[in-house]
Amino acid sequence: MGRPTQWLSLLLFLLLPGPLPVAGMEDAAFPHLGESSQPPPRACPPRCSCPRVDTVDCDGLDLRVFPDNITRAAQHLSLQNNQLQELPYNELSRLSGLRTLNLHNNLISSEGLPDEAFESLTQLQHIYVAHNKLSVAPQFLPRSLRVADLAANQVMEIFPLTFGEKPALRSVYLHNNQLSNAGLPPDAFRGSEAVTTLSLSNNRFSYLPPSLPPSLERLHLQNNLISKVPRGALSRQTQLRELYLQHNQLTDSGLDATTFSKLHSLEYLDLSHNQLTTVPAGLPRTLAILHLGRNHIRQVEAARLHGARGLRYLLLQHNQLGSSGLPAGALRPLQGLHTLHLYGNGLDRVPLALPRRLRALVLPHNHVATLGARDLAATPGLMELNLAYNRLTSARVHHRAFRRLRTLRSLDLAGNQLTRLPMGLPTGLHTLRLQRNQLRMLEPEPLTGLDQLQELSLAHNRLRVGDIGPGTWHELQALQVRHRLVSHTIPRASPSPCLHCHIPNIPVSWSSNQNKKMLRVG
Repeated sequence: MGRPTQWLSLLLFLLLPGPLPVAGMEDAAFPHLGESSQPPPRACPPRCSCPRVDTVDCDGLDLRVFPDNITRAAQHLSLQNNQLQELPYNELSRLSGLRTLNLHNNLISSEGLPDEAFESLTQLQHIYVAHNKLSVAPQFLPRSLRVADLAANQVMEIFPLTFGEKPALRSVYLHNNQLSNAGLPPDAFRGSEAVTTLSLSNNRFSYLPPSLPPSLERLHLQNNLISKVPRGALSRQTQLRELYLQHNQLTDSGLDATTFSKLHSLEYLDLSHNQLTTVPAGLPRTLAILHLGRNHIRQVEAARLHGARGLRYLLLQHNQLGSSGLPAGALRPLQGLHTLHLYGNGLDRVPLALPRRLRALVLPHNHVATLGARDLAATPGLMELNLAYNRLTSARVHHRAFRRLRTLRSLDLAGNQLTRLPMGLPTGLHTLRLQRNQLRMLEPEPLTGLDQLQELSLAHNRLRVGDIGPGTWHELQALQVRHRLVSHTIPRASPSPCLHCHIPNIPVSWSSNQNKKMLRVG
């Protein structure tokens, strides 16, 4: 009887209420009735998200008024992609801890942005006001600023303290506005000695603005109305690495021998789409890429290139270089030249005495009619040779023209007037393009030894099945790809892409798959 009595006593002990709590003895950390164990919700504007206590994201909510209830602790505020037309000073001024303010793609006008709007934002580092309706820049931006993006507005005027006196400022974006020289004061960047990137493209400058920050590394001035660079305008920019001046109105008289001579760090210079008739003088030794395409250059003088001995890519496409446009040895100072681009000129032969280390020679759409035995002898290291859409005939291509090109991997002879395959092709070729010629037969001898050939284009010729000699394909064990367009590529602002795309009307293909060989015609 003793054991049941013990169990009954234990059950009554568990069911009976315990002693009443004594005042002052409650566990403060334990949740009481009607209370939650979660912290109270942070204040966040309706429909916005606040993933952290310092972040408020109101992106793309079609807001028409500045949201209230933004926490004073906010450091990052995004209001991009809305319909805001103004910023209320009283709301903005209390957010003194803001570091990032994103107002990209709204309808904010200069009238809707009071002069004192940013005075209290003493911690602001990044401001994005691109794609709005500003006609003038804010008169004052905080001294703490690092990045300012006012692109794609209608800005016509900058003030001295918009970007001036900002020791931490690194990047300024003002492209796609309506700025002229009159709208950019001489002291626009005074006291801002750390700016490395400045974008002023797609504006209305008629000459290169003076008094730019000496710390610049990248300067974008493309798509303006610039006809001259004033003497000394770039004399202090010794750290400039990239200079973009394409699509302007520069003439020879708008540049002089000192324009670029002080740019001791310059690596990339784009002067394409201007009105130059000669290569600029005074190019620095550090220059690696020079774009001169789409000008009116008639001749390249060796003396103009003496200073640019480090040049790797020279782009002269779509100029007016004729038979005397590149005299023998004109490019001899450029001993390290890797790529020479001459697309769309009037050259009637391959330029002589090219730099020995040249790796890519791009000469399509010229008037080259002859390829002699020694025309390519000076460049034994060529890996790419493009002579497409010239005037070459089989009778005027010497059988030893390619003999010394042992490293050649790509040969493009498309769009000429060849009636048979050239002899003496380099055995290391991977790509051979012969489409749009007048080929009437294929014999095995020109293809002998081409066991690394992977692409052979023969579309749009005059070949028939019976014109392909026995054994023609025997050596081509690596051939895999047919009718694939491979366009020549160059760094950054590449010239016009290859225009000779084709849809073969007499497809001829060859494939190899574990010793299975198939020739398909038609």
